[in-house]
Order: sequence, then C-alpha cells, then structure tokens
Amino acid sequence: MTSCGFASQILFEACVSKDRLKFMAKSRKKNGAVPTHIPAFADDDESVVNAVIETPSGSRNKFKFDEKLGFFALSGVLPEGMVFPHAFGFVPSTRAADGDPEDILVIMDEPTFTGCIVPTRLVGVIEAEQTEDGETERNDRLIAVAAHSRDYSEIQKLDDLNKNMMKEIEQFFVNYNEEKGKKFRVIGTRGPKQAFKVLGKSLR
Repeated sequence: MTSCGFASQILFEACVSKDRLKFMAKSRKKNGAVPTHIPAFADDDESVVNAVIETPSGSRNKFKFDEKLGFFALSGVLPEGMVFPHAFGFVPSTRAADGDPEDILVIMDEPTFTGCIVPTRLVGVIEAEQTEDGETERNDRLIAVAAHSRDYSEIQKLDDLNKNMMKEIEQFFVNYNEEKGKKFRVIGTRGPKQAFKVLGKSLR
C-alpha cells in the first residue's frame, strides 16, 4: 500500500470511529435515560436521594460518567494498596460549584456495580476545600447510607458512625487528591440538615 493509500485508510478508520461513537451516544440517549438527568429523589420522596454509582467500593479503578460518550469510562487507576473505601458517584439532576454533578459517597452492605442507581439517605456532608494550581474552591462531599441497608439501618447522622471510619473516609479524600496533584483540606463535618442544604443549592 502506498503512503497516500495508507493515510487515506487511517483517515477513513478515524471517521468510522467517530461515527460509531456518535451512534453509541445517540443509542444510549434513545434507549435509556441519561444518568445525569434522572430525578434526584426516589419516587418523589424527598427524603430518599438517588445516587448513581460510578466507582464501587474496593475498586482501584476510578470510573466516571462521560456525557459526550453517554457511557461510563475508566478515568484513572489508584496505586496498588489504595482502593475506594465505599461506593462513590453523583446525585443526578444536580450541578455543584465545580460544574460537575454533586459528589456522593454511599455506605452500603456489599459492593455494587458501575451505573447502579442506589436510593440513599443523606447522613451528613464533609465540608472541604480543594486546591489545584494555586486556586482554591469548595468541594464538599455528601455522605449517605443505602436506603435498603441492613447493617447501617440505624445510622441517621455522621455522629452515629464509628469515629475511626470517618477519619479513614476523610483521609482517603486527602490521599486521593494528593495522588492527583491536588490538596484537599477538610473544614468540618455536618449533619443531614446541612447535607440537604448543599444538595438543594445544586439542584437543576
């Protein structure tokens, strides 16, 4: 094959790949609800918040929903020995200060899977600042318990959690951001009332 023909072949394959991605994204939107646009609350019950799980607990892989593709994509891998302590994802139909959906960490009995919608009860929020390239912004983390949990059914607020568990969750976010070249500083922790205020400001 001539160099001209080889270049044409590469260009053709690139166009086909682009068309495939567009088709996949359209199919996703046509055949199912976009995860970021489903209701924030379960069955119009504003005490139960929907959480879309991106990264399951125990995973080194960090998954993120890619709105352009309409699918969940691998966005990073944690160092060996470091895993997500609990399920991590976002609350749909929200937009936080950083432009992304509101983050939420979900404590549940067993690991779930990427893309699973978990009805949850907000039990509090970690108020924090995140610094990158000299710029600092608020980046709070909602904390919730799975609504159908058996092991954590009595947890109503962060104070009900084991203090060591809370320290480990906070330290995970510090270490995770440090790994990405960012600084995460915990300002404090608040209960479910403040968590709902944070959520309310980001609803769209």
